[in-house]
Formats: sequence, structure tokens, C-alpha cells
Amino acid sequence: MIAGLVLAAGAGARLGQPKAPLVVGGQRLVDRAVRVLREGGCDVVYVVLGAWVGDVPDAEIVLNPEWQTGMASSLKAGLEAIDNNNAITAAVVALVDTPGMTSAAVQAVINNPGELVVAVYDGQRGHPLKLEKSHWQPIVAVIQGDTGARAYLRGRADVVELELSGVSAMSDIDTPDDLEAAQRASGPDI
Repeated sequence: MIAGLVLAAGAGARLGQPKAPLVVGGQRLVDRAVRVLREGGCDVVYVVLGAWVGDVPDAEIVLNPEWQTGMASSLKAGLEAIDNNNAITAAVVALVDTPGMTSAAVQAVINNPGELVVAVYDGQRGHPLKLEKSHWQPIVAVIQGDTGARAYLRGRADVVELELSGVSAMSDIDTPDDLEAAQRASGPDI
């Protein structure tokens, strides 16, 4: 069983508001992330919330009381919540503010046999990424601040980098200009 994990707890400091409830292409970013993960093959989706808390249909909600400390606390909260379900063997991690991520990218990451699979866009690592269960506790032990799994993955020979530039987009929404650009570009898969 594969779980999707959407990190959506941040306050969106540079944007001036939390990103999860923002509407792009007629859909909240958090709902879009859940849909893309499900369509890509995730059996269940967990969403980590913090600065904004609300209902997210078709997802399990995980509250991160330490969301202000950065992305690492959200990844920890999510992996710990998923770890309670013994049927789950891997997690596909996505950020709520990446409206260019597609279900085809999620499917490609899931279908790769590697234990640690990272989407790459023109040579730069991004999301989604797949983390097999055997790596969750070691990841939780080393991550801190706003770095996510990057510290654990850096320099490891067993990380599979999966080029997805033609399948998905790495752009994220960090500023009001980014949000405006995403809203202008929104189409059926944005």
C-alpha cells in the first residue's frame, strides 16, 4: 500500500498567507494535491496541516503543532502518522504549493523500483519523491528546520533520480507573483 503525503502546514511567509486553501484553476491547492496523488496511484493520502486547518475531503488530516519550526517537523509528523498503518510500505511526498505536479509524475515515481526515488527537473531535484518505509525512522532522526528529507538524501548512492521534465513541472508558489502566474497559466491540469 502506497501513501501520499502532502506537506501543507506552513504559513506561506513570503506569500503572506497559508498556501493550502489558495484556489488555482478553480480548485484549492490542497485538494488538487490530494487528487493528483490519488490519480497517480496512492491508496491513501495524508495531509499535514498547521498554519491553516480545514476540511480536506478524501484525505487523512495530520496536525503539526510545531509547524512554525519548518518543513522537517511536518515531514516528521506525516511519517509518524503513516507509520501507524502497518499496511503502508512507502510514502510519496509532495508539497502543497506545486500546482505543476501531475499524476503521471506520481505514477512514474511509484512505479520505479528504487527505495528512494526523487523527481528531477532539468537536473534539479524536486517533488514528488518516494520514500520506502525502511527509511522513515532514519529520515526522522536527521531532519530539522526547513530542509525536509534533503539532508538524508544528500550524497546517498541509492537515490534514484527520475527525470520528469516532460511529464511534470517543478514550479512552486512562494510569492504573490508566483501565485498570479499560476492563476494565469491554470488549465485543466494546473
